[in-house]
This record gives sequence, structure tokens and C-alpha cells, in this order.
Amino acid sequence: MSYDVVVVGGGPAGLNAALVSGRQRRKVLLLDSGEPRNAPAAEMHMFLSRDGASPAELRRIGREQLAAYPSVEIREALVATASAAEANGFTLTLADGTGVAGRKLVLATGQVDVLDQVEGVDKLFGRGVYHCPFCHGWETRGMSIAVLGRELPQIMQALYIADRFSDDVVVCTDGHPVPEQAAGRLAAAGIAVDETPVSRIEGKEGEVRLVLADGRVLERQAVYHRAPTRQHSALAEQLGCEMLPDGCIRVNEFQRTSVPGVYAAGDAARLEALPDALTFVITGAADGARAAVWLDQELFREDAGLAG
Repeated sequence: MSYDVVVVGGGPAGLNAALVSGRQRRKVLLLDSGEPRNAPAAEMHMFLSRDGASPAELRRIGREQLAAYPSVEIREALVATASAAEANGFTLTLADGTGVAGRKLVLATGQVDVLDQVEGVDKLFGRGVYHCPFCHGWETRGMSIAVLGRELPQIMQALYIADRFSDDVVVCTDGHPVPEQAAGRLAAAGIAVDETPVSRIEGKEGEVRLVLADGRVLERQAVYHRAPTRQHSALAEQLGCEMLPDGCIRVNEFQRTSVPGVYAAGDAARLEALPDALTFVITGAADGARAAVWLDQELFREDAGLAG
């Protein structure tokens, strides 16, 4: 079966791309593997009218609203492969062997946090261990906080947290020295540093314990850990999309990738000029809308004979 638009990924970026395309009476297929990155989080923030709602609630509302558009189909499915069709558009093979085709493709597949460096981080991620002070800083204000990490961006996060949210911050580098360019700034800000390896993290939200290799236990109310990430899906690389050094899909201002007809939205992609892919729910939704608007214009020009 062929569609005008195939959206891969059912998070905020994918849902909004499908919504915008559906409202333009495009035949849309949304493929959702059901593995959202923010599933561990109890709440999401900085989304006007939905601040404090759960990510699952936003997904439920989004799906309900898409049901009003008969041209939009949602399918629970994992996409195994994607390739350019011989004539025009793209062919996707689902994990169950089903094939689908689309004229335009939106990759809203997201990233995955790699949480296996320290035992216990995965169990508390989003519920005691947090990745972003923009997302969770307000809720952890005034708490005793540990920042776990050895890379400069992770350690510099401690300076930001100490400036805005807490006067009790400790950096735990898990057995590694503090980068030389950060040591003086941490000392000047009164931020303690512990370079002892961390054996595991345990506890619960509001009561987190870092068990150190020398037997000591560091009691904290919250931990921040900016974990490494990877692409949730290999589809962008299969299609030949240009990737940035940090593993993000390179897009332009229109959310277009380097492959004609393929758009990318959400935290899987970013502009080259930006240092990081934003992980906010609201910016993912905005990316999805932007991608859908410009791919719709591309479809219109093609059908009107105005392409090129």
C-alpha cells in the first residue's frame, strides 16, 4: 500500500507531523514501535498547556486527536529496513515482513540513552536520576545533588545547577580526573569533587545513594547524569542520510535531510549550527510540524508540475 507520507516514530515529533499532514488531507501512515525515550519520566515540562502532564498522557491525547482524520493510519510496528524506490518515493519493510511505500518519509525515531556505565542508573532514570536541569531543575531546587560524569559537558552541568537550583552539589567523576579547564571553576563555585569510582546507584526518588568503590555511601536527594546517546533506529544510515559527528541526523532549516524526500524531526536530528539536539517535548512537536509543512509544499509542487 502506498502513502503520501510515512512517519516513522510515534512520539511528539511523529504525532505532530502526522497531524499536520492529515489536516492537509494527505494519506499518512504513522509507524510506532512503542518505545518512547521519555517513558521513564513521570512528568514532562515546558510544554504550554501540558506542563506537568505525563508523556504517556500526551501520546494518548495525540492519538485520540489523530483519529478525527480518516486519512491518517496509526500502526504499531517496527521498521526493519528502508530504501529509495526505483521509480519514486521509498519502500519500507516492517519487522513482520510487511512492505509499505511512501512518497515522502519523516524520520522521528529519536535517540536512546546509553545507561549501562554505572549499575542502577537505568532503574532510577527519570525518577531520581535526571538528564537535564531544564526539564527537572525546578523540581530538584534546594535539594542535595550529585552530578555523575567525567566529560566536560557533564561536569559543566554542575556549575549550571549550582548557579540556579542548589547550593549543595557534588561532582562524582567515577574514577576519572576532572578536566583541567573545569577544576578551577568548580572550586571557585564551592562544588565538591569526588573522583572515587561509583559501584552502583540505588534508592528511590528523593532518596538516592551512590555506593562508592571504597565502601562510602553518598546520600543525595537527586542525581544528574547526562548519558551518552545513540540513534534509536538505523534507518537514516540505511538511506544514506548525512550524520553529524555526535550521531545526529543532519537537517536544514526545513527539516530536510541530505537525501531528497527524507525529513527528520525531534531529537534524532539537528541543525549543524546547533551544539546539541534539543530533547524537549515541545521542540520535538515543533520539528514535526515544520517537517510536515515543507514536505507538503514539496508534494504540492511536484503534483502541480512546479518542482525544480
